[in-house]
Amino acid sequence: MSEKNREGKRTARERLAEERAKQKTADKRRRVLIVGTSVVCVLGLAAVIGVIAANSGKDKASGPVVAPSGANGQDSLAVPVGKEGAKSTLVVWEDFRCPACKAFEAAYRPTIHELTGSGKLKVEYHLATIIDGNMGGTGSRNAANAAACAQDAGKFPVYHDVLYENQPEETSDDYAENGKLLELAKKVDGLDTPAFRTCVEKGTHTTWVDKSAAAFRNGGFSGTPTVLLDGKNIYQDRTMTPTKLKQQVEAANKG
Repeated sequence: MSEKNREGKRTARERLAEERAKQKTADKRRRVLIVGTSVVCVLGLAAVIGVIAANSGKDKASGPVVAPSGANGQDSLAVPVGKEGAKSTLVVWEDFRCPACKAFEAAYRPTIHELTGSGKLKVEYHLATIIDGNMGGTGSRNAANAAACAQDAGKFPVYHDVLYENQPEETSDDYAENGKLLELAKKVDGLDTPAFRTCVEKGTHTTWVDKSAAAFRNGGFSGTPTVLLDGKNIYQDRTMTPTKLKQQVEAANKG
C-alpha cells in the first residue's frame, strides 16, 4: 500500500473518530438537558406554591361568595359532571392556564367523557389559580369565573373543554381579557347570552374562585393537575393510562 493511501485511510479514521466523539458529546448534552428540564419543572411546583402563598392576600375580589348553580361538596367548591350515583368519583384540581392540565385533558378527555356518559364515573372539578401566582396576571381566575358562569347555564363541560383547546401560552395572560372568554363562548351552542356575558363581566363568581384557590393552597397539594380517583392520587402514578383508568372504574362498578 502506498504512503498516500495509508495517509488517506488514517485521515478517514481520524475523521470518523472525531464525528463519533462529537455525537457522543451531543448525546450527553441532550440527556443532561432533558434531566435538567425535568428537575426545573419539579422545583417549579414548589416555587409556585411559595409565590401563591406570599401573594394570597393581594388582588382579591370582594363581595359575597356566589357558588355556581349545582356546585356541591365542602363549601360548595366542586363543579360536578356525571351521574350523582356513579360508583367512582374523580376529583380534579385544575387551572385553565396550566399546560400540564391541558396535557392531562388531551390524553384523558375521551375516556372521562365515555365513563361519565355511561354513568360509571362522576367528576368533581375544583378550580385553582396557581399560574396567576407564578406568572402574574388574572387569567386563571377570570377563566375560572367564566367556567362557573357556564355552569350556571348548564354548559360547563363543553366550555371547560373549549378553554383547554384554546389555552394560550403559559406566559400569556390572554384569559385575563373578558372579551377573549366571551369570544370563546360563541363556540358553545347556547352559551353566548346576555346572562352569561353579565356574569363574566361582573365577575359574579370571582370571590368563589378565590375561595376555591385558597382551598387548593391549604390542601397540601403539590401542583396542578391533582387527580384523585376514589381518593387515590392517580396523576402521580407513572403507570396510569386512560385504559387503566377505564379498567379501574369499570372494576369498581362491578363491585
